[in-house]
Amino acid sequence: MARFEDNGSEDSLSQVRYKATCSDCGQECEVPFEPKEGRPVRCNECFKKSRPRRSFGGRPQFRRREREMHKAVCAECKQECEVPFKPVEGKPVLCKDCFRNKKSQEDF
Repeated sequence: MARFEDNGSEDSLSQVRYKATCSDCGQECEVPFEPKEGRPVRCNECFKKSRPRRSFGGRPQFRRREREMHKAVCAECKQECEVPFKPVEGKPVLCKDCFRNKKSQEDF
């Protein structure tokens, strides 16, 4: 694998590039890192295809697992509610509304 310096333009920094063969399409390409045996190397096109799709805002999309909900009784309003964690005996549990109210009072 050959090593060479890319002096594309005067104002760009000189970056060391390495010749390699794309693991996916078999085309010869240049990469900004030294390829290691046993590790796949992809050309720009194949690299773009293999990356996870980005959602609006530039963040990767992940599917959330359904949360297991647990029944509880709110320590404030005494209404039955569901919470995304297993309640522990002796620790108070708040419903969404009481939790939000308490949280907004703490912010002031």
